[in-house]
Amino acid sequence: MSPVIAEYDGSFLEPVVRLWRESFEFGVGVTDPHPLSEQLEYFVSQVLPTNRVSLAFLSSQLVGFVAASSASISQLYVRVGLHRQGIGSALLASAKAESSGSLWLYTFARNAVACRFYEKHGFIVVERGFEPERQLEDVKFSWSNMRAPVAT
Repeated sequence: MSPVIAEYDGSFLEPVVRLWRESFEFGVGVTDPHPLSEQLEYFVSQVLPTNRVSLAFLSSQLVGFVAASSASISQLYVRVGLHRQGIGSALLASAKAESSGSLWLYTFARNAVACRFYEKHGFIVVERGFEPERQLEDVKFSWSNMRAPVAT
């Protein structure tokens, strides 16, 4: 069954942030030190104003979300236990469709599942760095729908 993708609705604020938190902790293997209230405020003040947020539902249950602008993906998370069911792919396709033709994003290097997912969907590593707040290596990925000219 394919997920239903819908535009963000403010009534989903806390469920989205709880899903984000649980999925982040699972994928990266660290406990988020921020209180839930701080993360809710961050989502409202930093994520929502600069991104289009789309929600994924299966049988009316929130199973994932993506926060993306026309140039980048800020957040893409799928509910723990529901990976490899097309949810992330559907969310990513939505972000690509709304993009300007290319996207970039960061993920943590230790989140091997996310790294493989993005590579499978045509993203390439363009930079490796270090995220100072969490003290973890991060990876910048880039995707473009521009095809190289065919040699004749």
